Amino acid sequence: MAPKYKLTYFDIKGVGEHIRYVLSYGGADFEDKRIKQEDWPKFKSSTPYGKLPLLEVDGKEVYQSAAIGRYLAKQFNLLGSNDWEALQIDCTVDTITDLRLAILGAYIYEENEEAKAKKIQTLRKETLPMYLSKLDKQVKDNGGHFVGGKLTWADLYFSSHLDTWGVLFGKPVTDDYPNLKVVYDKVNALPAIKAWIAKRPVTEW
Repeated sequence: MAPKYKLTYFDIKGVGEHIRYVLSYGGADFEDKRIKQEDWPKFKSSTPYGKLPLLEVDGKEVYQSAAIGRYLAKQFNLLGSNDWEALQIDCTVDTITDLRLAILGAYIYEENEEAKAKKIQTLRKETLPMYLSKLDKQVKDNGGHFVGGKLTWADLYFSSHLDTWGVLFGKPVTDDYPNLKVVYDKVNALPAIKAWIAKRPVTEW
C-alpha cells in the first residue's frame, strides 16, 4: 500500500513548493494543508520547533524542508545513481539554499530601508551573477541538468523557487542564463509538474 502523505505549510510556494513538486512527480496522492498567516500564531506551538513545513508519512511527522525533500527524492528515484551523485545533488541544493537566503535577506528580512537598498545592490551586481553563472555552467557541463545528465531533485528544487524570485526581481532570473532556463523549462514540461502547476492555488510568492 502506498504511503499516505500530508504536507503542512503556509499558503505560499516558499520552501514547501519543492516538496509539492517531488510528491507530484512521484505520483503521490498527498494532502496539501495550507496555514494562513493569521492562523499561524495559534498553530505554531503545536509544531516541533515553531516552523514549517511538516510532513506526515502514514501519520508520523517529520520536519526540515531539505531533509523532507531528500527523503522523498529517494522514494521517487530522484537522488542520483550512486552516493557520489547524491553528494553532488546535496551540494547543489545547499548552494541554491545559500542563494535563496541571500535573496530573502535583501528583499524580505531587512527592514532598514537604507541597509536594504545596499543589500539589494550587492545582490544584483555581485551575489546573483556569481551564483547563477556558476550554476549555469554546472548545467551546461551536465547535459542540461544539475547532476549526472538526468533529472534529480536538485532540478525540481531550483525550479520551484524561480517564480518567487521572478516576482522579487521583476523579471525571470534565467533571462541571462540559458542553461538554467533549460532546467526550468524541462521541469515545467514534466506532465506531473505541469498538472500540479495548473491545479495549485494561485499565490504571488
